[in-house]
Amino acid sequence: MTPPPPAPAPAPAPVPAAQLAQLNVAALLHPLDDPRTAPFVDLLDPVNAAADTAPGFVWRLVEEGAADATGLRPAGEHVIVNLSVWQDQDSLWDFAYRSGHLEAMRQRRAWFARHVEAHLVLWWIPAGHLPTLDEALERLADLRAHGPSPRAFTFASSHTAAEAADHLPTAPPAPPRPSPAAHPAKA
Repeated sequence: MTPPPPAPAPAPAPVPAAQLAQLNVAALLHPLDDPRTAPFVDLLDPVNAAADTAPGFVWRLVEEGAADATGLRPAGEHVIVNLSVWQDQDSLWDFAYRSGHLEAMRQRRAWFARHVEAHLVLWWIPAGHLPTLDEALERLADLRAHGPSPRAFTFASSHTAAEAADHLPTAPPAPPRPSPAAHPAKA
């Protein structure tokens, strides 16, 4: 009698549904209200509107009471940030390099200082998670300090959601529930 065949290996744990977060920082050469920056400011609304309707777009950071995030300066007085979430890397790539956004990027040297270190970071997040600026800046710092990894990467050194599964942020734990003994019933 032959022994039964070995049991199949267990299936790998499912990778949580993930989306791609991106942070881009840029140091302004001149204030936003300077006439030399006016062409950039004029592009903000149409480029943001195009992003908002682009295939795969999920969310972008907007300052409260504003149409964009240019008033937020968490990375320095002259540094503007763009933080967004996309369904996948291809959707973000298509918007960045195959839409009207590309024309704005071609003119960036007129408005922004040359980058001396990483200015764009990508990372996978659980679907539905909205990254904070602190989280985004921490990922950028990680990329700058350690180079690309599944935790923080670039278009040129990308990683899949499966590769990044161990680095996905998690929701904060729920506060502990008090035990019944902590709140005895009144007699």
